[in-house]
Amino acid sequence: MPPIVAIVGRPNVGKSTLFNRLAKRQKAITHDRPGVTRDRLEATVELDGRVATLIDTGGMDFDAEEGLARQIVVQAEIALTMADVVLFLVDGKAGRTALDDEMAERLRRIDKPVVVAVNKVDGAERIAALTGDFHAWGFPLLPVSAAHGHGVNDLAEALAERLPEPVEQAPSDPLEAGIRLAVLGRPNAGKSSLVNAMVGEDRLIVSEVAGTTRDAVDVVVMRGGKRYVFVDTAGVRKRTRITDNLERFSVGKALSSAKRADVAVVVIDGTGGVGVQDKRLISYLFKERTPFLIVVNKVDLVPQKDMLALKKAIQEELRMCGHVPVLYLSAMKGKGVAKVLPLAETIWKECQIRVGTGELNRAMRTVLDKHQPPLVNGRRAKFYYLTQAAEPPPTFVFFVSDTERVRDSYAKYLENALRKLFGITMAPVSVVCRASHKPKEA
Repeated sequence: MPPIVAIVGRPNVGKSTLFNRLAKRQKAITHDRPGVTRDRLEATVELDGRVATLIDTGGMDFDAEEGLARQIVVQAEIALTMADVVLFLVDGKAGRTALDDEMAERLRRIDKPVVVAVNKVDGAERIAALTGDFHAWGFPLLPVSAAHGHGVNDLAEALAERLPEPVEQAPSDPLEAGIRLAVLGRPNAGKSSLVNAMVGEDRLIVSEVAGTTRDAVDVVVMRGGKRYVFVDTAGVRKRTRITDNLERFSVGKALSSAKRADVAVVVIDGTGGVGVQDKRLISYLFKERTPFLIVVNKVDLVPQKDMLALKKAIQEELRMCGHVPVLYLSAMKGKGVAKVLPLAETIWKECQIRVGTGELNRAMRTVLDKHQPPLVNGRRAKFYYLTQAAEPPPTFVFFVSDTERVRDSYAKYLENALRKLFGITMAPVSVVCRASHKPKEA
């Protein structure tokens, strides 16, 4: 594993901005509001030629005794425990504070290299004025501007110098790449609890406060020689209820994560039933042809007499995408959680099905002979040939004489027939009809 550098500091000193700058991509959400980062974020970075894992943490408020603020501190303390080098970020414009002093005192007691970066130093002429107070701690110190990139290369070099020397290890079997799962749903549906249950540790902050997760947080877990990535995302709410710019950005990142994932997991709060936003999210994933499954969480809190009505409601909402599997579980109790990963892998395996053109066209003739296209204005569409254009997910292209004579209902029949013939029961399938005036030449 690469050595770890943890960025710590009080709220709103620019940790996420510096994290993005060192990672060379916009991975963490940045905002003027304090406390935006809550869970710890990780990224693989290169520091002056050395590969390292960089961890961004939430602002530490040591006076917090319980609740969300305390959990943020706990996650930051875990990052400190894991770290090989600590990057202590302070705000040069705001100056040295009592909370900075307390942080420095704690870092002095740990047996790890510490580098202090004084942020928001935007010009060489201001270095002395903005960094003077921080020299009293005795740590190595560098002025930087995370927003503009000033001093960041020098900081990367200083961090690289303090990383432990690589240890020669006997070669081991490489880990096979597992799937990437994006966990989506409304606020407080139990997404972070589900990820924690699948990972087997309290990796993400769980709170009754809706909207606790803001960033799309990648959590890596090893299972059976494979490396899986779970992406916990911000709760997706109805657009008209999103009045906050920060939340709007968080929701945008959640939907973007769904597009980049191999399989999406939609978490529904079983105690509240299927909400309007659940329906919209399902519709969005269906239209985007995103592979997904549905997890109905908190079923331990649903009275037994209400379970049948809940299952009927779920089935009703999935009429348009009956191929999507549904699991009923309790993330907090751990019941049913073990089924999520194998089911997601089955969906992803189906997404990669590839069928040869010859087999496809024999199948097309079987399907057309069983049920011919309907007459439209006295004429039927002629189907010439069929090919698979892409995967994943499987996309089948029919070349026909006139696409306007192929009704949606008949296209659905074609999709269902292909699913049955090739054993695609849970993955999305795309059927496309294209106009062609003559059959494909041999």
